Amino acid sequence: MGCYRDTVRWATFVVAIAIAAGACNDLRDFRGDWQGARVGDAPVVRVGAPTSTSASFSVEELDANRLVGTLTVDSLITDAQFVSLQGAEADALASMTFAGSPLRVFLSFVSVPDGGGDALVLVALFDDHRIEVRILRGGTAPLYAIFAMTES
Repeated sequence: MGCYRDTVRWATFVVAIAIAAGACNDLRDFRGDWQGARVGDAPVVRVGAPTSTSASFSVEELDANRLVGTLTVDSLITDAQFVSLQGAEADALASMTFAGSPLRVFLSFVSVPDGGGDALVLVALFDDHRIEVRILRGGTAPLYAIFAMTES
């Protein structure tokens, strides 16, 4: 009976490792072009840009500590460079999480040519191979927009 129990324990361990390995994504899989529509129904998450706005995001370089890409948002941002903030990546912010439990969140300031100043952009990568982009800015020209991105 002891041999059977050891075999069952070993098999359970092997299955658990296989499941965990399958759940891990290689961040490099997120490289490429992404597009998505603005989401969120509450007025507080739809500030500063038309409701029907969509965005595109090109992930050019990516590893666990750095994301470089290009962001375009209809009628708002054209080909803005996204380079993740080194300070945020070295800080507790690197392990930020929220609903949906993203694999990784990257932060950057992006130039918005509307005269209201730069905006903080959060790019969240999820294990079901999707990206969410959030754009936030306060001041006299506030922005708050969320985009659900799929690979294009």
